[in-house]
Amino acid sequence: MPQPGRRLAQALARHLGLALVIVLLVVSVIAYCALYAATQSRLPGGFEITTSVNTTMPLALAALAQSIVVMTRGLDLSIGGIIDLTNALAALYLGNTALTMVVASALILLAGAALGFVNGLLIAYGRLQPILVTLATLAIFQGLAIRILPQPGGSIPEAYTALLVNTSAPYALLYVLALALFWFGLRRSQWGIAIVAIGNDEGAAAANGIDPVRTKLLAYTLAGLIAAGGGLFLAAQATAGDATTGNGYTLTSIVAVVLGGVSLFGGRGSAVGAIFGAFVTTMIVNILFFSHIDPLYQSFYEGAFLVIAVVLAEGLGRLVRARRGKA
Repeated sequence: MPQPGRRLAQALARHLGLALVIVLLVVSVIAYCALYAATQSRLPGGFEITTSVNTTMPLALAALAQSIVVMTRGLDLSIGGIIDLTNALAALYLGNTALTMVVASALILLAGAALGFVNGLLIAYGRLQPILVTLATLAIFQGLAIRILPQPGGSIPEAYTALLVNTSAPYALLYVLALALFWFGLRRSQWGIAIVAIGNDEGAAAANGIDPVRTKLLAYTLAGLIAAGGGLFLAAQATAGDATTGNGYTLTSIVAVVLGGVSLFGGRGSAVGAIFGAFVTTMIVNILFFSHIDPLYQSFYEGAFLVIAVVLAEGLGRLVRARRGKA
């Protein structure tokens, strides 16, 4: 029977990425609160907390979408383009009645799923490299977004903003909980098992009756659907549309995935960790702002922090695996 120390090591090895990102989040929140108190002579209040949560929601959805694709040993560089396009559609076609908002939102989500489906067809059935396909579709989706909304504009109904990113309290945390529950449900479903299986070993998964082609198609379609949700949240937060605001979410979604402990080689990690990684990314931006870092150098410091976090995670992973092997 395994000893308690060995069981602990095994559990830590399985959930190391998630444990590390939680520690990073706690440390970054403490650092943010300390810097805020030093500069503002008070701790962050409800407004600051709500703003941080609302700001993170589009990235949390982008990170969840990216992590599902990465689990299959793929990569989706078109997520920013999907957010751009769905953000532009939301700004133009969300009406002021409840029925119109529901119908328009559903159609926009379906449009995101269709964009992801195109990626999946080219990658799964066309057997093309994910990075090349999604880099090309990124440019196509961004071009369509600019065609639909050449200049920032449109409008988002106040009721829609209040529903998704209510500014009176961090109610958006309920959506974070919903995303986590969605992942837990997906991970335990037949589709979720297939997604992880082909990321671990596509040949072995196929030998056990899993269809890698259909699974990849599902993963990219689902990623497009979730990324479209990010576009809706971004539109609700800005109360208008901009066909270029989603551009940065492609790289930051990958950052959140890496910080969350999801392996870029597929088959390992938790999308919940990627969601936590999105909050860590937001905290880093807040910390740099209140540290009075020149915005021109913020990307440098964000990159440096990412390198340190990845090296730390890899080092801890090797240490835990070594102790597990000796146990």
